[in-house]
Amino acid sequence: MRLPCWLLFLFALPGMALAGGFKHVDHKHWTNKYDQHFRKNSKHYFGPTVNWRWFKAQGIAKSGLDPHARSKAGAVGIMQIMPSTFKEIREKNPTVMNLEDLKWNIAAGIFYDRYLYDKWEFLDTDERQRLFFAFGSYNAGFRRVRQAYNKSVKKHKMVREWSQVAPFVPKASSYYVRRIRKLMQAIL
Repeated sequence: MRLPCWLLFLFALPGMALAGGFKHVDHKHWTNKYDQHFRKNSKHYFGPTVNWRWFKAQGIAKSGLDPHARSKAGAVGIMQIMPSTFKEIREKNPTVMNLEDLKWNIAAGIFYDRYLYDKWEFLDTDERQRLFFAFGSYNAGFRRVRQAYNKSVKKHKMVREWSQVAPFVPKASSYYVRRIRKLMQAIL
């Protein structure tokens, strides 16, 4: 019997259990041994008002918090950073040392989130929506999400929410942001 591809995709998702339900960011399933790095870098790059768990949820969505994760495309570590992106990050922030080291991988990922977050400063929206745009850009690339935003503006005139742009980004990126949001849902 052949399973539909969407069902196979569900089985492949880290952190999902069909019988046990969804495991939110604070669920005991997810290790807390990297939390100090998420806390420290979140506070450093976003300040004390942004919940550091957003970035842990991102790490879960990207790698299942596996510091040894490598994608087929070559993305590395918990935050799944491409070596070319890490080079760009190092040019902007030379204090970030080693892509392979989990503490630097997390620092680089959150620094890059902040860089992308700042690129969306023109949006007339709240902090959380801008964060969703940054996460979408992290996954699909800023240019691609900006193109999706422009398409959404043609349709809606005024775009203030990620949900208005999500239909225009690649499905994987839309799903990625949705997954981060779902991981956070139980604690918000």
